[in-house]
Amino acid sequence: MAMALLGIFIITALVASTISAEDVATFPEVIRERSASRIVSGWEAKEGQFPYQMLLRMVNNIGTVNSCGATIIHAEWGLTAAHCTAGRHTFLLRAGGINVTRPEIMFETREFYNHPLYNNNLPGVVQPNDVGLLKFGRVLTFSDRVQPVRLQASRDMNRNYDGVRLLATGWGRVWTDAGTPEIMNWVYLRGTTNEFCRQQYGGSSIIADSTICGRYYNVTSQSVCHGDSGGGLTVVDDDGEISQVGISSFVSSQGCHVIIPAGFARPGHYHSWYTEVTGINFDWELEDGSGSEENGIGSDEVDSAQDEDENSALEDKSSSEEEENFFKLLVHGLW
Repeated sequence: MAMALLGIFIITALVASTISAEDVATFPEVIRERSASRIVSGWEAKEGQFPYQMLLRMVNNIGTVNSCGATIIHAEWGLTAAHCTAGRHTFLLRAGGINVTRPEIMFETREFYNHPLYNNNLPGVVQPNDVGLLKFGRVLTFSDRVQPVRLQASRDMNRNYDGVRLLATGWGRVWTDAGTPEIMNWVYLRGTTNEFCRQQYGGSSIIADSTICGRYYNVTSQSVCHGDSGGGLTVVDDDGEISQVGISSFVSSQGCHVIIPAGFARPGHYHSWYTEVTGINFDWELEDGSGSEENGIGSDEVDSAQDEDENSALEDKSSSEEEENFFKLLVHGLW
């Protein structure tokens, strides 16, 4: 294991000098034929496991349909990446199901708000402040499969998640240039420091204080991919509850399954803007361990038995398998 990690560090450090801001890519997904496979090296979700995750379909002014993720943060509001909504006119949201063909709720909206520091004229260019709000235009009825997620508290906006186990969800591609699944997938990622992430992107300014990065957890190909934009990156917080600490934003242009970390926007940086737009305070204090019930903010535990099962599965993956995956990617010239 130590040798594998040392090898990974050397390779990524060499890559860093050749990566620039142009070598990263945001990833809304053009709708295509689906495969029955998996996110990148993750697992299929179970019904009700991630009740906050939504599928977002966007239509632009020439009728092109793209796909992103989003999260429920209130009965009337959702959170997504600004590059998913910029330049689009109509949004179809699916909530309350892991299969894209069988959502509990499906509805359309046209109302969205992107952060004022995000340049909506350049949605194809990776930018900081990649955060957007969706107004549902209706009040969702919460159920076992439809629940809001608690947002990262403002006090944690610059928290160091280095080495912390994070969890990403979505219906994005299952590999670089591969198809997308019908069933929601999820994957563990390991948080990195922003300094380390910035090194991997050649010191690029796209890694801002409002960015959180996550790389593979135990298999080198684990990541989010095209179509996962706007989806949630979560953590089990200090009080044992789930908090959303990232919004899927970009990956290296070298591919989704490479060892360079993926980038996410930290929602904790934008609480004053959320309140300005929605009139709702999404911030919370550790003392009471929850958001405001009146505001419809809450969280949902990942099923503990499922978590234990996946932990066992992760432990069963040996260091020799990790080394084999790493060198297999290296031989294929992905760096």
